[in-house]
Amino acid sequence: MNQNSVSTFKQFLATVPDSLARAFDATATWVTQLSWWKFFLFAMLVLAAGAITQETLFTSSSNGVSSRHAPSGKPASGHSKLVNNGNADITIDATGIHIHENKPADATTPADGNVDITLPPGVSQQVQEVIADAVDDAATQKAETWRETSSDWFMNFVLLLVLGLFGTKALMGGKKRAEAQAAVATAAAEHEAMQRQVSEARMQMMQAQVEPHFLFNTLASVEHLIETDPPRAARMQHSLIQYLRAVLPQIRDSATVTNLGREADMVSAYLDLLKMRMEERLSVECHITEGLRSAAFPPMMLQSLVENAIKHGLENKPEGGTLRILAEVAHNRLRVSVVDTGLGFGAVASHGTGLGLQNIRERLALMHGNDAQLLITPNPGGGVIATIEVPYTLAR
Repeated sequence: MNQNSVSTFKQFLATVPDSLARAFDATATWVTQLSWWKFFLFAMLVLAAGAITQETLFTSSSNGVSSRHAPSGKPASGHSKLVNNGNADITIDATGIHIHENKPADATTPADGNVDITLPPGVSQQVQEVIADAVDDAATQKAETWRETSSDWFMNFVLLLVLGLFGTKALMGGKKRAEAQAAVATAAAEHEAMQRQVSEARMQMMQAQVEPHFLFNTLASVEHLIETDPPRAARMQHSLIQYLRAVLPQIRDSATVTNLGREADMVSAYLDLLKMRMEERLSVECHITEGLRSAAFPPMMLQSLVENAIKHGLENKPEGGTLRILAEVAHNRLRVSVVDTGLGFGAVASHGTGLGLQNIRERLALMHGNDAQLLITPNPGGGVIATIEVPYTLAR
């Protein structure tokens, strides 16, 4: 065996323990996943298959053993050597029985252990048949003994296999089930984490979006007021600065939760700008108590509800209307509502993507599951009521 063959053989031996460990682990996993009634059914099938295999392979048959000697009256051969034990050869032929001592190749003295027994032809043939029958009986007995031993070993192996699988299921079932449950929980956590990352990316995109149309209109209004009403232009410019100061920290911050006071300040600056543009057409009421300003609240959601109320309800209404922001705690849940007296549902065709409210629902589901919701209902006095409900906690 050359060096390469030796190296390959050693590498094969090194992989055997790992292969056996993987095979055992796969078998244990499969067995522990079976219910007990399926396992007992499988065990019965294995035992039945083992019994059938034992009957087929190891049960002797009278037709399975053929005679090794010739029929009576006809010699098996003219010269039959029956035994060679290394020290002597014993042969029986038509002339009699001959025992010849095996002489070493380098021996110089003649062998004196040779025996020749002359028998009548009929007796010699009978002796030959008797010896052949004895040899056949011994071979048959040896085959039967081998069959019985092999049959016992085979059934013992089948029983040990079933018992081993039973012990594996009984002892390792809890461990394997725990590992399977842990794997499922890990996969679910990874999936939820991925969804949360997607939601956070959407949120950051929303935070980074300061609507160009709104900014351009505001800057155009400032430019126009500089020429026509400088004091008012200064106030609008001041309100724009306050709004940007409130929004920019939200753009830079990637936190998924802020406090309600911070969101209310940003919305207040936004509404101050809109009031300068819409003047007396927009009336704003904010009812958020000081104690609720520290409540935890998802960022940019209140801003989105206010923008929807202005864009789809109040801005297109010639006489304008009122926008109310309400916050309360009920049954350990924080409810923040944006109520407008605008045109209401479907009065004006929307040119938006319709993803704003859907993003809010998805973010609430990822952050709080079924403990948070967004409700959109008609306002009995005209307009829309949009309410966000989240568990009441204090912001960190």
